[in-house]
Amino acid sequence: MAFTLPELPYPRNALAPHISEETLNFHYGKHHQAYVTNLNGLVEGTDLAGKSLEEVIKISAADKSKAGIFNNSAQVWNHTFYWHSMKPNGGGKPHGKVAELIERDLGGYDNFVKEFKQAGATQFGSGWAWLSYKGGKLVISKTPNAETPLTEEGTTPLMTMDVWEHAYYLDYQNRRPDYIDTFLNSLVNWDFVNQNLADAGA
Repeated sequence: MAFTLPELPYPRNALAPHISEETLNFHYGKHHQAYVTNLNGLVEGTDLAGKSLEEVIKISAADKSKAGIFNNSAQVWNHTFYWHSMKPNGGGKPHGKVAELIERDLGGYDNFVKEFKQAGATQFGSGWAWLSYKGGKLVISKTPNAETPLTEEGTTPLMTMDVWEHAYYLDYQNRRPDYIDTFLNSLVNWDFVNQNLADAGA
């Protein structure tokens, strides 16, 4: 069964003006699609054909000879997770379980914002900023290129922010900090974060 490009959870113009339809056309329609196409070509006829996306990621992460497969499979997963980490009229202070855990584990919302911004702003080159649930606590991290907390034992990603330039350059040019501010203030899908926490048994 070949991998397919998952549907976006909203129309391509739904995040405007924060993220434009033009950006979604390129980022989702071209970049994300290319990772799917490349992955299908790389796993066809191999022992990974027929495995789930998560299985392919974990198997290829542990085998340096499968770096190309890892990069494309992880980017398919990371991007799908990123689209769901945002929603129209999102952002701002969280609610529910994640709000409680941000207070308990991260020193409150303002400190969470500070640390998450720092993770996104200091990821040199391409990569991702993450909020995850690890060892019964919230953790903020950053990963380069296609790396993902999905490969870390006992870690459940809760939401991510893409800081590859193609995520924001058409709308923000070189102003990554402005994009990060907008992501936190206007885009984060806290309902998605709370669902991931519930699925993790938090």
